[in-house]
Amino acid sequence: MLNALEVVTTVVVGVMVGVEFAVAFVMNRILNALPEDSRQLGHAHGGRMLGAVMPVWYIGSLVLVGIWAVAGWHHRGAGLVVTAGALLLLSVVMSVLLLVPINNRNKTWTPENRPADWKQQLARWERLHYVRVAVIIAAFALLATALA
Repeated sequence: MLNALEVVTTVVVGVMVGVEFAVAFVMNRILNALPEDSRQLGHAHGGRMLGAVMPVWYIGSLVLVGIWAVAGWHHRGAGLVVTAGALLLLSVVMSVLLLVPINNRNKTWTPENRPADWKQQLARWERLHYVRVAVIIAAFALLATALA
């Protein structure tokens, strides 16, 4: 049963990492190449869509890693799993304190009501997102190592 939990957790976290990596290095580059209004509308739509799904995914991943850490406490790789859990917790804290407030503003913007500094706010979100992606990639690498 522990082996199934390890595999499911690693896959769930890995797919989450893939989505966030694609947002950072593919989708944002595509959206940022669009004309201003389309760019901003695309970011707002992405914020609404992913803003509804990602909190469940982040918390769910953290819960799965927590269960793995407890269930596998006396097994090889437990320290890696606990460290991965700490990194995922950091990513959740970063999200709630730094990224979600920007996203919550962004997802309500239209070309008619966006603030004058909307580009700066999105650039800040992107910089913070790169850091978060690095954190969750590190967590995924630790889980994959613990699984091996």
